[in-house]
Amino acid sequence: MADNRKPPTMADIARIAGVSLMTVSRAFKPDSLISRETRETVLTTAENIGYVFDSTASNFRSQKSDFVAVTIPAISSPNFADTIGGLADRLASRGLQILLGYTNYHMQDEERLIEQFLRRKPQAIVVTGGRHTERARKLLQNAHMPVIETWDSPSEPIGNYVGFSNAGAVRQMVDHFVAVGYRRIAFIGGDVGRDTRGSDRRMGFVAAMAAHGLDASRLIAAGPPPISALEGAAAMARLLEAYPDTEAVICVSDQSAFGALTECQRRGLTPPTDIGVGGFGNFEIGAVSNPRLTTIDPSSRLIGERTAALILDILDGRPGDNVEIAPALIVRESSR
Repeated sequence: MADNRKPPTMADIARIAGVSLMTVSRAFKPDSLISRETRETVLTTAENIGYVFDSTASNFRSQKSDFVAVTIPAISSPNFADTIGGLADRLASRGLQILLGYTNYHMQDEERLIEQFLRRKPQAIVVTGGRHTERARKLLQNAHMPVIETWDSPSEPIGNYVGFSNAGAVRQMVDHFVAVGYRRIAFIGGDVGRDTRGSDRRMGFVAAMAAHGLDASRLIAAGPPPISALEGAAAMARLLEAYPDTEAVICVSDQSAFGALTECQRRGLTPPTDIGVGGFGNFEIGAVSNPRLTTIDPSSRLIGERTAALILDILDGRPGDNVEIAPALIVRESSR
């Protein structure tokens, strides 16, 4: 049987509370001039009858929304979850919410999401990475709102960025591995192209190895991103079969590094005595694995917090500065 009941309206609130329709409308606007008692009466009445304020119509009239649009490439990554958490918590202090879009590492999907987001007039838009399709870049350049690129340090930022050099971050680990005596070092990453930040880490590995005068040809593609522990283990098996004398391996993420670590143990190799293993991301799994995983900490939550602070500064009319994050090398028991 169909439910023909109509949802409560502002007119219902006005009738029950004994106020005008205009007063009800003002009560739902935090910055409107209305007495505290009247506002509480209206909001209590709305709650009692189950009224839900429709912000869409209000936003259309005011040309202002109450959300920030964000694109991320993976919803399963602890890194991006931490970034979103830091961003959301800081924005909530100003009554701003997040509208999240999932790109699955596809630039074309990012382009489509950006277009859809802009139709809804967000207060700002946050994208992951500094490389986009040509059309997506034009959309962002003409957006007339704060545009923040994160998790990267683009040479030509569209608006502002909060991030770091992924290539430079991996160079830290290469330099450390070489300093402690590793020479035959390999890299496990995703397929080149889709994950631009992963590709940058791979390029950073190659450049750092070359700078030390070492062979950088031990490159194993583990499949399309994001790379799972299962794929990391399979890539490690291929690496050891192709290059059994490998002394250390750097993985594109902690998740893939955990898989590589377990594959070494299955083959009777004991890190770090027989082989060193390093990851990227400072995932919780790396801190509890046995042995604990050497990694790069990109300060995921800080990226979100600084992005939110930057957005609020720009919305308040203050100049927005780019924010360089300094990833930190964390040396644990999986390497020397």
